[in-house]
Amino acid sequence: MSFISYAQNFEDVMLWRALKHIKKGFYIDVGAYSPDDDSVTKAFYDNGWSGINIEPNPQLHEQYLTKRERDINLKVAISDTTGETNIYFSQNAGLSSLDKNIAQSHEKIGLHVTPSKVTLTTLSHICQEYTKDKEIHFLKVDVEGLEAKVIRGNDWSKFRPWIVVVEATMPMSQVENHQEWEYILIEADYIFAYADGLNRFYISPQHQELLPSFKYPPNIFDDFIVAGYADSQCEAQSALIQLNEANARAQEEEQNAITAWQHYEMLTKSKSWKLTKPLRSMGDIVRWIRNKSSKKKLPQNINDEESLTSKNYPRSLEHLTPNAKKIYHELESTIMRSKKKA
Repeated sequence: MSFISYAQNFEDVMLWRALKHIKKGFYIDVGAYSPDDDSVTKAFYDNGWSGINIEPNPQLHEQYLTKRERDINLKVAISDTTGETNIYFSQNAGLSSLDKNIAQSHEKIGLHVTPSKVTLTTLSHICQEYTKDKEIHFLKVDVEGLEAKVIRGNDWSKFRPWIVVVEATMPMSQVENHQEWEYILIEADYIFAYADGLNRFYISPQHQELLPSFKYPPNIFDDFIVAGYADSQCEAQSALIQLNEANARAQEEEQNAITAWQHYEMLTKSKSWKLTKPLRSMGDIVRWIRNKSSKKKLPQNINDEESLTSKNYPRSLEHLTPNAKKIYHELESTIMRSKKKA
């Protein structure tokens, strides 16, 4: 089955290529944003992994609580200090930042920004409390310009993710800013492995066997499809199933109609149908008499007395049972009386 990618720049494809041999791995996502849209961790969660999602936006945090029950979901912001600070929630939730200057630049392009208070902690504190001796297979950092503070806030001698992925451009631009923080990772002996135009990937020296996985960008050999296309495939498959069911019902109804017509033809060609024709005719006449006003004339064949006399008695009546003949005569009498009253 093809790998489904949810990340905005195929970061999850690259990570899966390197780590798909790990069963029930562990991740940390700083600046997690949505549990579904543009998520680097969703595909891993769907494949049995779990981890820590750090997202200070209250609405997005609630989504994580609902959709990521195996994960640890924290409504805090990460920096190089602890305490409390202002956060600027953007109209575009993925652009929220602790940096007031970045928030003001968003306002200049028409994005509404709402300031709020948020609890600050460090990556080192998070790892100390929640990971302890657990292997961290990858760390992803995307905090809209504050990556340097997040990286400075970790104890790299104690907590060493196998792979570190850091957004390496200024918000909403291609201006690289990795020079502000890359040296910290290099000093911690991490090895630069790959850049995708938005992020930079680093490998722990203890896991250099993963480096070949970052030789090439995502390609056909990764056997992946993007989430939107996968959703469209599911919708198309569902529509096809409904169409097939409708066709099956239509064919069944058509067969029922054919069967009913065949039964009707067999019935009309049968001897009993021919023998009871006079009774059906008399029944139609009686119903006509009951439904019509007495002032209206009977159909010509009914007013034709000669047509109702025994002289023109249908031959088929000779084969009727005595009770059937009796009914015929009673109907005939009723018609004659009705005629006289008219």
